[in-house]
Amino acid sequence: MSKLPENFLWGGALAAHQVEGGWNQDGKGTSVADVMTVGGPNKPREITETVEADKFYPNHEAVDFYNRYKEDVALFAEMGLKALRTSIAWTRIFPNGDDAEPNEAGLQFYDDLFDELLKHGIEPVITLTHFEMPLHVAREYGGFRNRKVVDLFLRFAEVVFERYKDKVTYWMTFNEINNMMDYTNPIFLWTNVGVQVEEGENAKEVMYTAAHHTLLASALAVAKGKEINPDFQIGAMVSHVPIYPLDSNPDNVMLAEESMRLRYFFPDVQVRGKYPNYALKEFEREGLEIPILEGDAEILANGKVDYLGFSYYMSNTVDVNSKDSDEENVHGKLPHQVDNPYLEASDWGWTIDPVGLRYVLNRFWDRYQIPLFIVENGFGAVDTIEEDGSIHDEERISYLREHIKQMEKAVNYDGVELMGYTPWGIIDIVSFTTGEMKKRYGMIYVDRDNEGNGTLERRKKDSFDWYRQVIESNGEKL
Repeated sequence: MSKLPENFLWGGALAAHQVEGGWNQDGKGTSVADVMTVGGPNKPREITETVEADKFYPNHEAVDFYNRYKEDVALFAEMGLKALRTSIAWTRIFPNGDDAEPNEAGLQFYDDLFDELLKHGIEPVITLTHFEMPLHVAREYGGFRNRKVVDLFLRFAEVVFERYKDKVTYWMTFNEINNMMDYTNPIFLWTNVGVQVEEGENAKEVMYTAAHHTLLASALAVAKGKEINPDFQIGAMVSHVPIYPLDSNPDNVMLAEESMRLRYFFPDVQVRGKYPNYALKEFEREGLEIPILEGDAEILANGKVDYLGFSYYMSNTVDVNSKDSDEENVHGKLPHQVDNPYLEASDWGWTIDPVGLRYVLNRFWDRYQIPLFIVENGFGAVDTIEEDGSIHDEERISYLREHIKQMEKAVNYDGVELMGYTPWGIIDIVSFTTGEMKKRYGMIYVDRDNEGNGTLERRKKDSFDWYRQVIESNGEKL
């Protein structure tokens, strides 16, 4: 296998709310993630009005990265990471979101974290917000359904761009911005945009209203960032789950094609700087009133992203003849979704499809012709500690190995321009969808269980040394 570019960003990915803990330390405010209880594979996380004393909120302590980051960064350096993708907790900087002044202790924490990363030669890749809106903004303003929140987000973005302009080059605006398209699952609208749909409201109209404001916020942040430091590289970040037709029935092919608009809508706007015609036709056809004001088209056109970051875990398959299941699904299910007879799935029902990653890279490259960045890819599994303390996570190594092979094919055979690869959960963290700890993604084990028990001791898994070797060889030794 031929090598990847010398400047390829091999790394790992995290999110502030899933790793940091310290939920109310040093002036940090409460975020939308801080009122989400623990759930499970078939039990949705509950969103409470405020923090309730008798409920367990796993994000409150997470894995205590806030107090242990130096120890963890040393482990990342030992693994050879060239980049660490994480996020800035909005409520560390503006505890309520609309505060008169930013919280200096929060700003200083990220100064210290970025200094520590840079000291070890690790490039910070920073998402402005990764499901971390201030609770006050969600409750008092209605989240991004309210256009005023665009200004609150822009102020936050401007403060951190200015503060870290000499320490961070790579930025992304919103994490998995397109998750809100699954508006039937309340967790996604809540965490993405701080919105809860009221009885009698048109949920799709509410979603697209919040989406429009979020897209404006992203575009304005890109423009502001470039003004502060023209060398910034600012990208979009989407969750990408390709949708295949079950077979070559033309109706299935078209069903898959139309379904893929759920995946392409946000990057179409963020990369091309305007609404796609299929979306405008949908608004017209369904009578959706989206508050697009005069001047908004110009804002979107002036805030196009430099690159497209995305998460890739699995693929979906659809069949026109399938009936939708009434069964509750924590992760959301597409209309007409069926099992793919050619693919196996993880314990959490996520299909394992390495070739799908090459397919996605090609589709994105052909569609957009801008650099791509795989900023999440990983395998959630239950890990077992052996009597001698070792953790043999061969299944995780196999998953990552096969995906990296396909990634390298996309670069070296297909000619895709790829900036880097930061697998998800380089250290075990709280699962976003379920709030569990037993669904582990990391190459570093953290002693903590679903109930919040454990010493938080860190321990290397077999995948730790395997990934170190992959980075060292620039992808040649798999």
